[in-house]
Amino acid sequence: MCSAEDRPKVVLAYSGGLDTSVILRWLMEQGYDVIAYAADVGQQDDFEALERKALAIGATAVHVEDLREELVTDYIFPMFQANALYEGRYLLGTAIARPLIAKRQVEIAHETGARYVSHGATGKGNDQVRFELSYYALDPEIRVIAPWKTPEFLDRFKGRSDLLAYAEQHGIDVKSTASKPYSEDDNLLHISHEAGMLEAPELEAPEHVYSKTVAPEEAPDEPARIAVTFDDGIPVRVENLDDGTVRESPLELFSYLNELGGAHGIGRLDMVENRFVGVKSRGVYETPGGTILHVAHQDIEGIAMDREVMRLRNMLSAKLSELIYYGFWFSPEMEFLMAAVAKSQELIDGTVTLKLFKGNVYPLCRTSPSSLYEEDLSSMDMEGGFNQVDADGFIKINAIRLMAHRAITKKRAESKRGGQVARR
Repeated sequence: MCSAEDRPKVVLAYSGGLDTSVILRWLMEQGYDVIAYAADVGQQDDFEALERKALAIGATAVHVEDLREELVTDYIFPMFQANALYEGRYLLGTAIARPLIAKRQVEIAHETGARYVSHGATGKGNDQVRFELSYYALDPEIRVIAPWKTPEFLDRFKGRSDLLAYAEQHGIDVKSTASKPYSEDDNLLHISHEAGMLEAPELEAPEHVYSKTVAPEEAPDEPARIAVTFDDGIPVRVENLDDGTVRESPLELFSYLNELGGAHGIGRLDMVENRFVGVKSRGVYETPGGTILHVAHQDIEGIAMDREVMRLRNMLSAKLSELIYYGFWFSPEMEFLMAAVAKSQELIDGTVTLKLFKGNVYPLCRTSPSSLYEEDLSSMDMEGGFNQVDADGFIKINAIRLMAHRAITKKRAESKRGGQVARR
């Protein structure tokens, strides 16, 4: 039997749930010295109870890391600068937290001398890819133990009943495990609900599934008005124009947007998406603060961003969204894209006033010191700006290719008709 000093160390991403609790004990059986690691990214967990549970199962140490501020400043805000939406709809709430969680996990491995890291993600989902690509990008020498892709583990655990039996056998407390017939991932940006009873996309998700947002029809009958201020495309201030509440620090600002959005039923999304592994998945998402921020950021860009820069940035946004979803946050292509996005945001400054009402976000007005809007130039009531006679030549030059196309298609059609007559 190896002494504690001889056993290899593994840092396990530990949630306190059934799967990772069983994995913790199973890793011990395989001869590993297990260091449990829990990342606080804004989920509603009892981290003290989680620590006690991990130690009771047999973890040699437990690291609970508060990553909320870093998640907002280094991951959420830069992603929102790009207006990232996976498949044009999903605000990437789960995906954006994974690289941060993995980064700290690798750092703990280095600090504790662990050569291994482990996670509880299954072999069918996206998270296995996000975690493991991040591990290898940050430390090419790291060794990964993924139990749900390990034959010995799969032979022993065919499903939830086997996990429960094993937990009972080893005295692992599962009373606190959520008894919901679906799975959830919760963090500052969103909460996702999927699998279980939600795997039938033809059925409406029942109201009790939602936990961060009220039903839009149950939201207040009076709208809320807020002002969000940006500097280089980053939100730096939010003010509630109804009661004067102001938030300026990144974490407090974003948490307050979540509070307001949830109270007004904002940020619900039910969609079927394409996982990286090639299967479709139904996800029910709640992203209250993120939805407000997304709308506000798009609006300030409308007045402060050059048209051609916007077109190019939007082309990059689709690819950037895909990279985040697939797990390539720590990649050279992501570094390139984020540098381009940061450059595009250098003049995205100003304040957007919005109305929050019954599940919707309505931009009302905006002002920017970098505004490209010129009232004299845009006005239909004023002559100033440029000589409108010049528009005649502008239109004719742009019509050249249209007229050429029309002429050649007309000529070709006449030629075909002539050929048909000759054949008759």
